Amino acid sequence: MMNVYYEKDADLAVLKGRKIAVIGYGSQGHAHAHNLHDSGFDVVVGLRPGGASWSKAEAGGLPVLETGAAVKQAQVVMILVPDELQADLYARDIAPNLDAGDYVAFAHGFNIHYGQIVPAPGINVFMAAPKGPGHLVRHEYRRDMGVPTLIAIYQDSSGDTRDIALAYACGIGGGRAGIIETSFREETETDLFGEQAVLCGGVTELIRAGFETLVDAGYAPEMAYFECLHELKLIVDLIYEGGIANMRYSISNTAQFGDLTRGPRVIGEASREAMAEILGEIQDGSFAREWILENRANRPVFNALTREGEEHEIEQVGQRLRGMMSWLQQDKLVDRTKN
Repeated sequence: MMNVYYEKDADLAVLKGRKIAVIGYGSQGHAHAHNLHDSGFDVVVGLRPGGASWSKAEAGGLPVLETGAAVKQAQVVMILVPDELQADLYARDIAPNLDAGDYVAFAHGFNIHYGQIVPAPGINVFMAAPKGPGHLVRHEYRRDMGVPTLIAIYQDSSGDTRDIALAYACGIGGGRAGIIETSFREETETDLFGEQAVLCGGVTELIRAGFETLVDAGYAPEMAYFECLHELKLIVDLIYEGGIANMRYSISNTAQFGDLTRGPRVIGEASREAMAEILGEIQDGSFAREWILENRANRPVFNALTREGEEHEIEQVGQRLRGMMSWLQQDKLVDRTKN
């Protein structure tokens, strides 16, 4: 059984008197910085000067410094820039400004697990990883709730890194929902697998394949959009609330029979074999090497496939239909003008 902690198990006083530098102000950086600030901690945001995020962070009422200066002031440094930027940023602006006994934190273990960042022995290293996008982390915190958060300890030269990690996780709201202790390896490999095989890669390809099947058979693209994308939220919400059995309890008997008998034909042995291959590529580092090389080559595959996805018919149909649903614009999780 994994260890699970809550606010009652943490001593937030261990972070009092320590400055926390949040490096990056994207989805996660925005959420961490504001949640920590609202929890009463001393926070500074570290950014590249001149970037769009600088003005957003200042407009949000947070102090902003260049990354190196922010790190130099801080005793706890949370790195929340994209994975592919972290290694160069660490070598250039973070490592030279750390002191022995400082704490460096991550919300994903990629760069530590795959050896792209190797902190000095005297640096404490931990993870505080909310199991949800940053916009949801902020949204739930403002509702006096939280998102379950993973913690892991990689280096503990000071002997109190778990205490710091627990306090940090509570500061962003994780202690309200539950803080689960894991390892950098386990978080990295399961996170990459979930993204690639199920949550992002698996789901998006399933949606597009279903949409294309109906449109190719002559059905209206609008009907295909509603059936294969729009209504997915209804099903996911039921699963999120109470598991797969909860969803099956709620849907019609006809839908459940189709689920039970046809689902395994779509996600069959070939899909399971592909999942095993994908997991193997994550475990042996093949995916990490491919992604690192992709970035060194200025991301030609990434950019081409992203453009292809944005130009797909389902995006054009969806944009038109969402324009008819005014409620989708209310209380949005993602507002690109602010975070």
